Amino acid sequence: MPDPYSEPLSIEHNHPSRTLDEAVLRRAIRHVVDAEGATLVHVSLVLSDHETVRRLNQSYLDHDYNTDVLSFSLRDGPGPSPPTDDTAVEGEIYVDLDTAAERHGEFDTSFDREAYRYVLHGLLHLLGYDDADPSGQTTMRKKENQYLDAVLPNASS
Repeated sequence: MPDPYSEPLSIEHNHPSRTLDEAVLRRAIRHVVDAEGATLVHVSLVLSDHETVRRLNQSYLDHDYNTDVLSFSLRDGPGPSPPTDDTAVEGEIYVDLDTAAERHGEFDTSFDREAYRYVLHGLLHLLGYDDADPSGQTTMRKKENQYLDAVLPNASS
């Protein structure tokens, strides 16, 4: 059966004025997938704004508020059958660059590092990590920091 995707990673810059370095995004996503022993089937990353991410949050999760990142696994939905192992990553990540711009100062970090954190956070969800409880939150934060340090070694906090 032919591959249903033209490439395993697609990145859409859908924000009117903010962006991230596509080479860094690709390197970061591939690094995390490899380090987690996973297989990248397809990830669609959309860098967007408050309006888009809030609309998705409301439509799919019934949450009427802004959020930093949304991720949707495509492993269980319609479409091509995923690989039979549990390591396959297939999904969509929507990052709100407006939230990163507004909140990076709260965490004493740069806009870029905060936005890359959102990307990695969404990817970790696609890899099966959950932050619904304090233990999961701690695990995800440690993983985010580990991977941010690996792919952005010269960035501050």
